Amino acid sequence: MNLLIVVPCYNEEEMLPETTKQLTAVIDKMVHDRSISTGRILYIDDGSKDNTWKLIEKYASESNKVCGLKLSRNSGHQFALTAGLEWASENADAAISIDADLQDDVNAIYDMVKCFNDGKDIVYGVRRERKTDTFFKRNTALLFYKLMNKLGGKIIYNHADFRLMSRRALKSLMDYPERNLFLRGMVASLGYPSDIVYYDRKERMAGVSKYPLKKMISFALDGITSFSIKPLHYITYLGVVFILISIAVIIYALISYFDRDAIQGWTSLLISVWFIGGCILIACGVIGEYVGKIYIETKRRPLYFIEKTAGISNK
Repeated sequence: MNLLIVVPCYNEEEMLPETTKQLTAVIDKMVHDRSISTGRILYIDDGSKDNTWKLIEKYASESNKVCGLKLSRNSGHQFALTAGLEWASENADAAISIDADLQDDVNAIYDMVKCFNDGKDIVYGVRRERKTDTFFKRNTALLFYKLMNKLGGKIIYNHADFRLMSRRALKSLMDYPERNLFLRGMVASLGYPSDIVYYDRKERMAGVSKYPLKKMISFALDGITSFSIKPLHYITYLGVVFILISIAVIIYALISYFDRDAIQGWTSLLISVWFIGGCILIACGVIGEYVGKIYIETKRRPLYFIEKTAGISNK
């Protein structure tokens, strides 16, 4: 088995020395135990502004266990990860994706490889609990997973992008043509034999999180709109509800008029106008989100461009 560990990087110069050390140790142990025949680390530099790429070149020149791809610009985590997985689909029997911050437990890789050797095409790394998260992040994540599954996007709770995929699964994933990527949902939809490995997530050792609140919200919206059209259905249901409410209000107004019971009106009128206007704007926004995705998909632009490579022989 030829294993590739795919690691997207964005401004991770503080973490790379320790990440390289720990992942290399994992590969050496598995080679020694004959769980795998060979193993390499593939770093994907997602347009970093620090010395991340220089470090990748340095490690690649020092060891045949390290190689790298440098994207021409910052394309985003999902695109950088896709670049690594696409290369892995042609150059490895299986690939494990993991973030450079080492919050995902590298020791879970041993169990993932065991599951692969037992015939599993996909092995999900799933957190046992979210003790390292803040109260806000823990509960918003729970809400997101529940909402995604409610809307029809079958994703695994507490699973991010720490997973093993066989070459067969990788090649199938590369057949997906869309540009709006939500890999957690896409991988789960492949349907190949799978298993779960549980692990405890650690605190970040160095550097800062690359997923602030703004990116988390954007990622959640991408996930929902990429895998479900139910929000569009809900807009229709909401429209029906407002029609029924408006009929009730009209009947009430007519009865009040004929009973000569004048309606004192500006406050209720303004509240109604603002509320219904807000609902209309939300509906337009949801529809616009889908229209925007159609626009992006129809342009068919490349997901990324590879500017440089390290430790990779050009064919």
